[in-house]
Amino acid sequence: MALTCTDIPKFLCALLLPPIGVWLEKGCTYHLAINILLTILGYIPGIIHACYVILAY
Repeated sequence: MALTCTDIPKFLCALLLPPIGVWLEKGCTYHLAINILLTILGYIPGIIHACYVILAY
């Protein structure tokens, strides 16, 4: 997908607190639950997953 202007704040949120970026993109879905789990297990995997979700959808 193309990068839009609304993705920039989502990426900033994804860098600071990854679940917020996912929540802004997808809402309260299984993506958010996966991202929260990844962020708890390790901050970097949470960021990677958040960036993937923002870019993929």
